[in-house]
Amino acid sequence: MKLFKKAVCLTMVLCMTAVTGCGRLNSIRFGAADIGGMYYTFANTFTAIASEQIDKSSFEVRNTAGSVANLRLLSSRYIDLGIAQADLISDAYTGSGDFKDNALTGYKAVANLYTEACQIVVMKDSGIESVDDLQGKKISIGEEESGTKRNAEQILSLSGLTSDIIETVNYNYTEAAEKLSSGQIDAFFCTAGTRTTIIEELARQYDIRLISLDDKCISKLMSAFSYYSEYTIPAGTYTGQSDDIKTIGVKSVLLASDKLSDTTVNQLTKVLFEHAKEIAYSTSLDSVIDIKEAVKGIPVPLHSGAASYYEQQGIDTSSLR
Repeated sequence: MKLFKKAVCLTMVLCMTAVTGCGRLNSIRFGAADIGGMYYTFANTFTAIASEQIDKSSFEVRNTAGSVANLRLLSSRYIDLGIAQADLISDAYTGSGDFKDNALTGYKAVANLYTEACQIVVMKDSGIESVDDLQGKKISIGEEESGTKRNAEQILSLSGLTSDIIETVNYNYTEAAEKLSSGQIDAFFCTAGTRTTIIEELARQYDIRLISLDDKCISKLMSAFSYYSEYTIPAGTYTGQSDDIKTIGVKSVLLASDKLSDTTVNQLTKVLFEHAKEIAYSTSLDSVIDIKEAVKGIPVPLHSGAASYYEQQGIDTSSLR
């Protein structure tokens, strides 16, 4: 798995570049999920740019398990910035759903970022062509405390694939890709912005297939969970991908600790949008982060520093504070 190792090494170099920033004073910790996913790629790209644009600041990108971990770590003030899925943010902030009687607060929203696609990856010669074909298979549903795990469990449950007819394990994306290619698992779930680094690295080395969700499954998911939307991964997104892939998506949101000053968050928000094209290009995101969509449907109040930036751009945020 030489290319996986190269990808990991490159990401670590980017991380070190973002962290060092000679002579910087104010260290900001960014919770970024697993290497190989879009959170990690985005965090390293964004912090590298921000460290050049914001004086007297340095950034430390920290590996986490994903959305749930980032919410917990923001709440406990272990990190200052993090990304999480909109559905999980809403439940965590209000102490509902999976977070019933265990609300996690201490953070506010900065901006909607991009839509994350729920992706299911198998080997092309596996004979697996639909979700139903996962019956009797061994599947990685993502790490504990990840948004991927929640999405995978919802998809499998509404497809009638209960724990007595499938075997599930909890690997991070890098581990899952390695175990899929070596035949130790039959499929893995990955909820991330496209094009997702670890899936593309896998596709360059092996013949893989992404599984579409059928219309019935998509309809059930969207009826049961309001935060999902239909999402298509266009043909050609990944090496060897000849067909469009139909699935569901969920918004990712950039969050900032209440402890970060308004000035700092205003500056971070400015960097996010003034360098949106550069971020999209460097991360291989399929779209540029759009300020017109940045506050639509935000699941928690806006950080006042971010709100001040939007007001400067003529965007009314009075109902979101």
